[in-house]
Amino acid sequence: MTGDGIFQLFAYLLPAVVTGAVAFYFFRLHTRNEEGRRRFLLHKDSQKNAMPIRLQAYERMALFLERIAIPSLVVRVAPRSADKNEYENLLIKTIENEFEHNLSQQIYMSDECWNIIKAAKNATIQTIRKAGMSESDSSDKLREDILNATMEKQSPSATALAYIKKEISGLWKSI
Repeated sequence: MTGDGIFQLFAYLLPAVVTGAVAFYFFRLHTRNEEGRRRFLLHKDSQKNAMPIRLQAYERMALFLERIAIPSLVVRVAPRSADKNEYENLLIKTIENEFEHNLSQQIYMSDECWNIIKAAKNATIQTIRKAGMSESDSSDKLREDILNATMEKQSPSATALAYIKKEISGLWKSI
């Protein structure tokens, strides 16, 4: 092969190589685009299926917070005897049982939201325990002391419920 033959070979191969490189680039670009589109559609589909379950979890936790709010708790859970310690333990056990019943809901919400719900539960129990240390001598007096302790400030349940509402409104924006 002479220099002219090699040059002629390159003259034929160069357009084929350039065309092949451009075709490869566009094929790769198209493949990535299709993969991104499929992922988006899959994510959109899973969001559509998961959203009702997530909303149901938030609803259940809102109900939990309403049920452990001090005013509704002491009205719903009546003392069984005049013993204030027994009533204090009954209230705390009621809160713990409600919480354990809803433990699985944490997988559907953010860690921050779940931690705020746990903090509200613990703060409510702490309020009951603090009222239990009072000089009251009966369960009815303890009930009154618990209600009086929460009259002047926002309940932990209300704070957590406000956070849940904020997080749910964020879900709607992400759709």
